[in-house]
Amino acid sequence: MATTTEPGRRAWVEQVMGLPVSVHLRGPGVRDEAVAARVEAFFAELRAADDTFSTYRPDSVLGRLAGRSPDPATADPAVREVVELCELARLRTGGRFDARRLPLPRGGVGFDPSGLVKGWAVERAARWLTDLADHDVCLNAGGDVLLRAAPDRPAWRVGVEDPQSPGHLLDVLERASGAVATSGTARRGTHIIDPRAGPPGSAVRSVTVVGPDLLWADVYATAAVAGGPDALDWLATLDGYAALLVTADGRVRATPRWPRTRPSARAAAA
Repeated sequence: MATTTEPGRRAWVEQVMGLPVSVHLRGPGVRDEAVAARVEAFFAELRAADDTFSTYRPDSVLGRLAGRSPDPATADPAVREVVELCELARLRTGGRFDARRLPLPRGGVGFDPSGLVKGWAVERAARWLTDLADHDVCLNAGGDVLLRAAPDRPAWRVGVEDPQSPGHLLDVLERASGAVATSGTARRGTHIIDPRAGPPGSAVRSVTVVGPDLLWADVYATAAVAGGPDALDWLATLDGYAALLVTADGRVRATPRWPRTRPSARAAAA
């Protein structure tokens, strides 16, 4: 586990679920052993989720199923919860997100809830940290961010990367709490499948969604990339969520409630 420290602030980083996950804490007890134990419990819960839900590991619960959907009647409660959430996600996204019909790492098509599990696992494990008195929390799982800050403390600043020019920012958001999630092609290429159509979606470079819950922000961002530019109209109807979308030809569009902290000259409201 890598750590960095400064007065009143500390960060931990681990590679979990195939991606870097960081914990940033601000508060008076960031160097206390009890706080460090909470952070370790957070990472341990993420590792346990990977043991269960990784589709890349043949020894995980889902790996042993080899693409078959778990039977809710006999599945572990956590697995049953994820299966039920995947069905809810399919309904909420109009089929743009459907874990039942996705390409599997070892070939074929089957059940792969990875697009939901990351946000679910981070939110579930975050309970070890979000009740720490007098501490602000920023959790970053491969670019998807969960935040909490006390009302009398500075908000966290979250950059939205420009997929046309990695390393440059489209916007910088100031958020005291909630979630910021991004899906797209900048880092992994065209890989997000539209379950309704079959081939990977290629008309959208990235979608960033902000809202109260990381699970749903991540699901909505993934679904919008799969659904194409027209998904922005659907994103605009989601209560409590807002989105910034970059098309394959570089156009930047936002839903009306997008919280522009540093407005992009390229962005236009939907």
